[in-house]
Amino acid sequence: MKRVVSALWTRRAVRHGSFSTTSTSSSSSAAAGQDAASEAWDGRFRLHKPRGQHLLTNPRVLDAIARRAALQPGDAVLEVGPGTGNLTARLLASHASYVSAVEIDTRMVEAVTARAAALGLADKLTVITGDAVEVEFPQFDVCVANIPYGISSPLIAKLLFGPYRFRTATLLLQKEFARRLVATPGDGEYNRLAANVRLVADVKLLMDVSKRDFVPMPRVDSSVVEIRPRAAAPGVDLGEWLAFTRVCFGQKNKTLGAIFKQKRMVMDLFSRSRRAVQGEGSAGGVGLAALDGDGDEDINDDGAAGFSDEELGTFKERIAGALESAELAGKRPSKLSNDELLRLLRLFNERGVRFQ
Repeated sequence: MKRVVSALWTRRAVRHGSFSTTSTSSSSSAAAGQDAASEAWDGRFRLHKPRGQHLLTNPRVLDAIARRAALQPGDAVLEVGPGTGNLTARLLASHASYVSAVEIDTRMVEAVTARAAALGLADKLTVITGDAVEVEFPQFDVCVANIPYGISSPLIAKLLFGPYRFRTATLLLQKEFARRLVATPGDGEYNRLAANVRLVADVKLLMDVSKRDFVPMPRVDSSVVEIRPRAAAPGVDLGEWLAFTRVCFGQKNKTLGAIFKQKRMVMDLFSRSRRAVQGEGSAGGVGLAALDGDGDEDINDDGAAGFSDEELGTFKERIAGALESAELAGKRPSKLSNDELLRLLRLFNERGVRFQ
């Protein structure tokens, strides 16, 4: 079956002759009509919408994404979710040295491999078969991805908080998720995801993409965003920061004073802080799903059992003192900049208040 699929893809790619090894605007313009035909999905195998398998087929949008990625000579490109290779072909035809594509569906692996071979660019492509959240990525300079919505947050966490050093990531995301990602303090959509990503990177919305540009057509539109990691690492323990933002944004419509005045919250933080002093706290690792989620914070006050009201009272005063020093007790988390949140976290930590 794999040989049949490969042969079909090879004959189809050669027949349309849709991509050359040049990347000039004139050649792209001349081949526009051929591109439109070559990107049409002919239903060779079934696409699974529940798995987020929606192929981008509009050649103008594909060209725009490849252009926005701003690939430079010698770049190593990581593509997540190449599908049948509509965008991969453009990346291979660019100035980049090579493309490493991560794909979990073996049918797609066969299709994109055959397509690269048909274009005479197989030597520039390496396909890694596996789950993008689980596999180890090779070294890369630029990431380009059409991400299934279900793995958007963990994949971005892996890129930004993993061991990878890269220049930029150009990501095609569900429009609603993209809007949350680029939200700024004071926006109605500002959230924990945006705060966590902006701690380590700059994010920019590049363009919107209609749901009609995909096969099969999804229920919602998409957007393309650019993420650029910052050169300087933040001067904060990332695990502590992520736990802190989970507490703050878990009740983001309340003021910080109201959030940290709750008895169960005080007892939970007291328990965590005691464990940290005793060396039993979290090791500070960053979970791949740790960036998102503004639901109510799970509070566990069991660990505070066995301690006196006096000890809890003293701890509560430390919390109040940090809020007073920061002059943020009357502020809501969704209105605060990362600099203000970082200052408050440092004041908490100085007073022995820990969040993980």
